[in-house]
Amino acid sequence: MLPAKFNAKFAVCVVVPVYNHEHAIGTVVSALRAQGLPVVLVDDGCSPECARVLDQLSEQPEVTLLRHEVNRGKGVAVITGFRGAAKLGFTHAIQVDADGQHTLSDARRFVEAAREAPDAVICGRPVFDASIPKARYYGRYLTHAMVWLETLSFDIIDSMCGFRLYPLATTLELADQQHIGPRMDFDSEIIVRLHWRQVPMRWLDTRVSYPLDGVSHFRMFLDNVRMTTLHIRLTLGMLVRLPVLLWRKIARTKPAAEVQERDANA
Repeated sequence: MLPAKFNAKFAVCVVVPVYNHEHAIGTVVSALRAQGLPVVLVDDGCSPECARVLDQLSEQPEVTLLRHEVNRGKGVAVITGFRGAAKLGFTHAIQVDADGQHTLSDARRFVEAAREAPDAVICGRPVFDASIPKARYYGRYLTHAMVWLETLSFDIIDSMCGFRLYPLATTLELADQQHIGPRMDFDSEIIVRLHWRQVPMRWLDTRVSYPLDGVSHFRMFLDNVRMTTLHIRLTLGMLVRLPVLLWRKIARTKPAAEVQERDANA
């Protein structure tokens, strides 16, 4: 279990939403604990077999377990983990998947990047190996294109990677004020909405494999419908914010133009 709540200006844990990844989650927790990182597991309505594995893992030092009685979706589980982490006194949380697809040895790189920029979201930029299905690989670019439209920028390099470090106060403020996709739509929606709020972002390359235990909970029809609905909502949100987004683009480019004009007149 994790220690009682403490006060700190910069304290990082790892939040892992879990849904029936009993064969991989032990390896994930071991890799994170080997780096000295506290872990918050969120049982998102797992099977009895997986729940037993999580109970055993939670007996380790600096590992705690939160539990949903029924499956509520990845996004809800992540926010549950973030709220639990904040109550324990953590200021930042790394989100990783439970299936072992992420290169967890990179977690310390994320922590150091956040230490340098504590207000920023530190985002994984996935470098895929041959294990990723081709349809998933090329399908990601359709989502990327929609996100570039919704933000009127190329700032979000990858909107789907589930390996990120979030500043908890900023992220939970958003979650308290705005509906965020509860399932596979979570990663894309939250990063767009944080961008709309001008939360800074940094990007780190990280290798991704699919997946350690061979279990994927992506539902081809239902989750594609969910993603389509998400991008309709975000596009409408972009249109509502269009004057503000355009003004921000002008404001960002104006100083550079002024410098060029001064150089030309010098």
